[in-house]
Amino acid sequence: MSYLVAEGPGGTGAVVDPTGDLSRLMNVIEAEGIRVSYILITHAHPDHTSGIGVITKETGARVAAHRLASIRKDLPLDDGGQIDVGALRVRILHTPGHSRDSVCYLAGNKLFTGDTLFVGECGRTDMPGGDSGALYDSLFKKLLSLPDDTEVYPGHDYGSRPTSTIGRERKTNYVLEPRTREEFIEFMAEP
Repeated sequence: MSYLVAEGPGGTGAVVDPTGDLSRLMNVIEAEGIRVSYILITHAHPDHTSGIGVITKETGARVAAHRLASIRKDLPLDDGGQIDVGALRVRILHTPGHSRDSVCYLAGNKLFTGDTLFVGECGRTDMPGGDSGALYDSLFKKLLSLPDDTEVYPGHDYGSRPTSTIGRERKTNYVLEPRTREEFIEFMAEP
């Protein structure tokens, strides 16, 4: 799923994970007069990056991704850094596990999670660069430390609803049930 984060109509914005049919997204950008300054990539898998060329061509936006991402980027990111999108301050949370370069973007109380956290689920760790122990740390030590009212915007709509909150996920997501790191690694290895 692609997202548009912006100050408001006529303001500066950023596109998160441009992919799929981008015509609707471009229509909103044009209709609202949004100046897209950045393309924010949560990780370098093609299902999150396929629209970079289109958005770059149409807007001139700069590509921002974690420094480990295997894509061309104008702005390499690190954990704890931030990007200013106009008056919006976007915080970078490096959340490896699904991939080494996975990041989440926190803009106010809105968290764009890519494939780290879905509604009712989490990203796979059985692909190249996946690491269940790292995902445990990303989920339990980083994301679950955020306030319960933090809104979750995942990279795919796999759940019962397209978005959620950290509090709702803490209560209802079976992946986030209390486990030790070792138990989580075993859990993720189950078919």
